[in-house]
Amino acid sequence: MSAITTVVRTSRGRRFLCTVFVCTAVLLATIPFAGAESVVEVPMLAAIQANNLGVFEVLLLRWDHRPSPSPIELQWLGGNIRPGQTNLSSMVLAFQYALAHTPQIDQSGTVSAMGIAYAATGTDGPSAGAVMTVGFAALLKGEHIRRGIALTGTMTKDGTIGPVGGIPDKIRAAAREGYRTILIPQGQRDDPRWNLNRLAWELNVEVTEVATVEEAYRLMTGGTLE
Repeated sequence: MSAITTVVRTSRGRRFLCTVFVCTAVLLATIPFAGAESVVEVPMLAAIQANNLGVFEVLLLRWDHRPSPSPIELQWLGGNIRPGQTNLSSMVLAFQYALAHTPQIDQSGTVSAMGIAYAATGTDGPSAGAVMTVGFAALLKGEHIRRGIALTGTMTKDGTIGPVGGIPDKIRAAAREGYRTILIPQGQRDDPRWNLNRLAWELNVEVTEVATVEEAYRLMTGGTLE
């Protein structure tokens, strides 16, 4: 797979060239979404040290389908979530993976991303990489993420979903929002740090392991990345 350079810019017009491993600035803005041709809501789960309840966030993705700019650009609109450097780098990698796996799509215009949580918060780490990839791919393909299913996991360049921490807290956050299926990285259900079988029974949720982004995409959208 060839490398893709992605232009990420803020809504104030500043532009940043990002590779899959680095984005050179924290992008902050507070401009709301305008009418869009395509919008996808991406559920994101986080764990914080302050409690064992987890945090539920939503990443709103919008694509305007305009003929320019070309190639397509990614724009961070802010919302009330303040992403850290690792989180932004994961977002860029997710966007590039989605672009590389949708070559049949006319890839022009601007994709805008906005983070929403119940209260203003900062977020960092790579654990939302896999679900962001699913979200970007669904946006480009004109598909949507099914209600009631969430995903946590890092994402590598080859589409493998990698391990994350704080899974019990993330499951609790998803369950509070009515999510009944939570996808986690392959091999982490029986991690000795927690008892997910008992937690799933207590919360009346289904916890399913996934190994790749393609597998997660099929479960979350009903479509394929092939």
